[in-house]
Amino acid sequence: MSAKATKTQRIPALDFTKGALVLIMVLYHWLNYFLGASDNRYLRFLTPSFICITGFLISNIYLSRYRARDPQLPKRLMQRGLKILGVFAFLNLARVGIFPRTYGTQMLSEHSSIKGLINIYLIGSNLGGGQEKAIAFFILVPIAYLLLLSALLLVVLKTYRYVFHVACIFSFIAIVALHFEGYESANLELLAIGLAGVMLGYIPIERINIYIDHPYLLVISYIGYLAAITIWNIIYPLQVAGVFLSLAIIYMLGNFRGEAGWVRGLLVLLGKYSLFGYIAQIAILQLLRRALENVNWGPAVLGLSFVLAVTLTVVSVEVVDYLRSKSVNTDKLYKAVFA
Repeated sequence: MSAKATKTQRIPALDFTKGALVLIMVLYHWLNYFLGASDNRYLRFLTPSFICITGFLISNIYLSRYRARDPQLPKRLMQRGLKILGVFAFLNLARVGIFPRTYGTQMLSEHSSIKGLINIYLIGSNLGGGQEKAIAFFILVPIAYLLLLSALLLVVLKTYRYVFHVACIFSFIAIVALHFEGYESANLELLAIGLAGVMLGYIPIERINIYIDHPYLLVISYIGYLAAITIWNIIYPLQVAGVFLSLAIIYMLGNFRGEAGWVRGLLVLLGKYSLFGYIAQIAILQLLRRALENVNWGPAVLGLSFVLAVTLTVVSVEVVDYLRSKSVNTDKLYKAVFA
């Protein structure tokens, strides 16, 4: 059955896409935590893909459920953006509380100067996947900014229908201007991709399904993208292209019209809890790394660590889903934090 959005029904192919990204993110972070910093250019589409999907949901799902003039939508996006910033702050404080010797001094240093705060909350220059980063869960910051900015733009949308288009174009122009001046802002680059996702979301899901139903063209385009990043590495225009091509291929697999198997069902479940799954897999990998740091790092241990990371991430999501179905209080708590 082809994916189709309604006011009460989720889009399984989108949940499949988000779930697949969570599992690929486990691989991405596992490589960083257990094998150290390496050339992960072929997985660099991951982080911006999450914010791109967030932007897509704003226009394709939220704007279809609410009227543009409905004051509840900006309020909901504002609340969700502030929640995510709160989750970001809480998780990093909790990280310091659990590992004070490793992250306490670094965390204090990052937040004790104006420069450190600008790096974190404005520029995003500390964004990265290394295991010794003082600040973790960086993607939550630009996602929160996208939600907050969208809440403000929705107010303007009542009188000017192309406000998101203008904001998207302006953000890319600002990135180019900064580049020519020798500056970069990871937060701005991710925010621009999120706004591009909003633009994509204006296309009806039925039309997207028609475009996606050309696998040979997608595969040829993706091979061209792989060849380009092999030659030039991940320059920003290629990163943007890689995000949309990668998401299109994963979505195409999720929109497959055949009988749904247990793997597909599992990925759809992970997609429903993509934010929780993203947070859980980072916590699990950090704990695994410390539990196994005194063990000989042979192929067997490395393989076991990866299997455990995937398994525990899946189990954590299944446990939360089960508890929500059995406990009203757990469901309310989950919605208060993640919904």
